[in-house]
Amino acid sequence: MSFPVMKNAGYVLVHTPDMIVQNGTTCSTERIVNPDSDFLKEIDKHIRSYEDVVNYLPNQVYIGNARPEELKNYEMPWCKQEYKGERKGKFGEITPQDEFIAAMKICDSFELVELTEEFINEIKPKIEKNYPELADRFAKVKPYDVEGDKHLLDEHKAEGLYQDGKLVGIVKQAHDVDVNLNAHTIFENLVVKASGVLAAIALLRTTSVDKDEIDYVIECSEEACGDMNQRGGGNFAKSIAEIADLTNASGSDTRGFCAAPLHSLIHAAALVKAGVYKNVLVVAGGATAKLGMNAKDHVKKDLPVFEDVLGAFAVLVSENDGESPIIRTDITGKHNVGTGSSPQAVMTSLITDGLDKAGLKITDVDTYSVEMQNPDITVPAGAGNVPEANYKMIAALAVKRGDIEKKELKNLIDAKGIPGWAPTQGHIPSGVPYVGFMIDDLTTGDKNRAMLVGKGSLFLGRMTNLFDGVSLICERNDGSTAEEGSGVSKEEIKKIIGESLRELAENMVQE
Repeated sequence: MSFPVMKNAGYVLVHTPDMIVQNGTTCSTERIVNPDSDFLKEIDKHIRSYEDVVNYLPNQVYIGNARPEELKNYEMPWCKQEYKGERKGKFGEITPQDEFIAAMKICDSFELVELTEEFINEIKPKIEKNYPELADRFAKVKPYDVEGDKHLLDEHKAEGLYQDGKLVGIVKQAHDVDVNLNAHTIFENLVVKASGVLAAIALLRTTSVDKDEIDYVIECSEEACGDMNQRGGGNFAKSIAEIADLTNASGSDTRGFCAAPLHSLIHAAALVKAGVYKNVLVVAGGATAKLGMNAKDHVKKDLPVFEDVLGAFAVLVSENDGESPIIRTDITGKHNVGTGSSPQAVMTSLITDGLDKAGLKITDVDTYSVEMQNPDITVPAGAGNVPEANYKMIAALAVKRGDIEKKELKNLIDAKGIPGWAPTQGHIPSGVPYVGFMIDDLTTGDKNRAMLVGKGSLFLGRMTNLFDGVSLICERNDGSTAEEGSGVSKEEIKKIIGESLRELAENMVQE
């Protein structure tokens, strides 16, 4: 069969200022170990407004209103630069917290999310305007006496939903003793589901593929849903498909820390290439745990709390349409168990292994999309410029392999690399933020080949010290849907058959 293609991509950021303090692990842990800390007293002064978040250039890049290369034109930190942004972009939008809280209720299948009457009345017209796909579901929401159940918060049987510091709802526990169904976990999982739904909607609004033609969904965030007997059993994918009205789709979850999106894209491509499904949606919601993750460093340096948004994305992998960028399933890269964990070993396995299969040089790839983390976030936190570090390693490999001379190293970094712009939501920056731009670059743009790279830190799960990673290459579609190895497209086959039939008919008439 012909190579599958990257058809469309959708991206959503959710501004969640109250959730930074209430649900992010940095703040929630601080409240336990040091409740009177100066950090907790100061953090509110460093949380940005929705308008500031919309007018932040890296966020505008994420939703497609600006190209990543434009970031090179602005001095860092980018938060100091004036920029006028918009809520909606080419690939998606920046959703405010109040609408997202409503989305969490819409995604609640077990009456665990309760909202006040005042909040419901305020948010209903906003949902009707900005998310008409969800309006009918929200119209069925009934108000709840949240004040009467405030005691559940003190008893740790519920998590609060806050808007501008005011309690507007609660998320209740789903079981009395099961820690996998406690209020904290249910809250996190509903956040994943709701943000994943918004990303799926963003994609569905722009794709030419009918939603009824999507056969399968793969969800690849970093959370896991299940109960005490099957922790992490899933299934986020199918639950997202249900709310997004993908009635003909099934689905499952794929987990691999930050590398999960690339694993999932390869899985999706394999399913389409094998003919199992025609259209596979890869989707991931955001993680509340990582909101304000580096906030202490940001506050200390008198910077905004940059990690104030949930990231979410959706990518549609489909059968070859003769136009969209093809996924070269025959030249993927992977980090093997025996590869080793040194940075050089990891990058060599991910970058050059796939290229070597096709006899390609590092210079034959026009753009590399690696860990596209926003350096505004990571540099003040002491983690450095992550994309730049990856590109330096790729350039060093090119020198070592003889693909370029040492004096060309900086030129290769500038030519093949792009600045980071994605929020540090773990899996979100891992290669996939570029997919929307990549589809443009490999169709209407002037590029012919791109590589997506995903890396994961498996040691975080305390099961192994191994790193992880995979990579894939996408190329400009030559307009052919040829069977590999035959060199003949379906259109050419039809033409040959037609001519043969005509010739046969003419011979029969002559006889």
